[in-house]
Amino acid sequence: MLLPTLVTCLAGCAFLLSPVSEGCGPGRGYGKRRSPRKLAPLAYKQFSPNVAEKTLGASGRYEGKITRNSERFKELTPNYNPDIIFKDEENTGADRMMTQRCKDKLNSLAISVMNLWPGVRLRVTEGWDEDGHHSEESLHYEGRAVDITTSDRDRNKYAMLARLAVEAGFDWVYYESKAHIHCSVKSDHSMAAKSGGCFPGEASVTLESGGLKSISDLRPGERVLASAGGQLVYSEVLAFLDRDPATRKLFYTLQTVAGARLSLTAAHLVFVSEGNCSEGAVPAPGALRTVYASDARPGQCVLVAEGKVGQRHSEGHLSRITRVGVRQSRGAFAPLTQQGTLVVDGVVASCYAVVEQHSLAHWAFSPLRLMHSWTGSTGSHGDGMHWYSRLLHWLGTWLLDSGRLHPLGVAQNDR
Repeated sequence: MLLPTLVTCLAGCAFLLSPVSEGCGPGRGYGKRRSPRKLAPLAYKQFSPNVAEKTLGASGRYEGKITRNSERFKELTPNYNPDIIFKDEENTGADRMMTQRCKDKLNSLAISVMNLWPGVRLRVTEGWDEDGHHSEESLHYEGRAVDITTSDRDRNKYAMLARLAVEAGFDWVYYESKAHIHCSVKSDHSMAAKSGGCFPGEASVTLESGGLKSISDLRPGERVLASAGGQLVYSEVLAFLDRDPATRKLFYTLQTVAGARLSLTAAHLVFVSEGNCSEGAVPAPGALRTVYASDARPGQCVLVAEGKVGQRHSEGHLSRITRVGVRQSRGAFAPLTQQGTLVVDGVVASCYAVVEQHSLAHWAFSPLRLMHSWTGSTGSHGDGMHWYSRLLHWLGTWLLDSGRLHPLGVAQNDR
C-alpha cells in the first residue's frame, strides 16, 4: 500500500528537516547564508520538469479555449510591465493577456533577466492566442503559455534564459526551438496553483474570547473555534500553510438555509452529509464526510456552529446547502489548527486540501504538529506557502495515484 509509504516518507523528511532553531526548512530562515547556487542552462530540446506539459507534475490539463466573448475571458489580465517587450505582431494586445499566475512568473523572470544581463530585457513573442495559430489544445489558447526571447535576440543566451524561467517558477519550461523558449503555468484555479486550499481574507473565525476576527488578521498561537469528533472546541492555530494577502483567487461559495456563507478554494475540503439530512439536526457519528469544495452540491448539509458570539460553543447542527457559486476575492489564507479543523464564517471546514480524505491529510501533517510540540515553532514565518506544504505536495504527486488528488480542471459555472 502506498499510504504507509507516504506517511513514512513524510515522517522521515520532517525529522531530517526539523530545526532546533527557527531557521531551517525550505524557505525563509535565519540559518547560515548559503553560497549562491550555480545555475545550469537547459540543453536544446530539454524541458523541465521532465514530464509532459499537460500532466499533473507540470502545467496540468487543457481546460478549453478562451475567447474575448467567453465567460472565462475575465480570467485573463493584461501585462503592462515596462521591463518586458511584447512583440504583438497581431497589433491587438493579445500577447499581453495572460492568467495572473503567468503574469506573476513572467514579471519575476523579467527581473532575473535584467539582473543577469544589464541592459537586456525579456521579450514575449507569443502569448494568448485568439486566432488558432497553435496546435490543438495549446495552453496559449488559455493565456497560460508564453514564448520568450531576450530583447537583443542573442541565441547564445537562450539556454540560460530557460533556466531562469525554471527558477522564476514557471510550471513547465521547454527549450523548444533555437529561436525561443516556451513556458507555461498551471491554471489559476487548479489545485496546485491554489497552493492546496485557502479561505479569502475577509472570512472570519471565532476566537476563544467569543469575538470574531478576520482570517487575514489571525496569528499563530491564537485559539479559534474548531471541531473534534462533531463537538465544537477551541483549538490553537499552529501555522499558516499558505498566506498571501495580495493575490486574487476564485472561491467556491456555499450558501446554506441557516444563512451561513462559506467561501473556499476548489480543492479545499469541507464536511458534508452523506445523504438526506434534516435541517437543524445534530449529526450522528460518521454522518459527515469530506468533499472538495468544487464537489459540494445543493441539498447536502454542512455543519454550522450553534450559539451566538460570546457564548460557549458545544455542538453544531446541520444546515442544507441552497446554492454553490464561484466568485473572485482578495487574499488566500490557510490556517492549520491542532485539531485540523476550524469554523469559518460559521461553517465547520477542514484545514486541508488536495487529498480527498481529511483523515489522510491530518495524518500526513502529524510530523509538523509533533515538531511544534517539541520546539514551539513550525519553522515558517511571514507570507507564502509553508515549506512543509510544498514538501507534501511534491511527495503526493509522486507517491499518490492522481485519482486521490483534486483534478486540475475545475468548472467555472455556478452549480
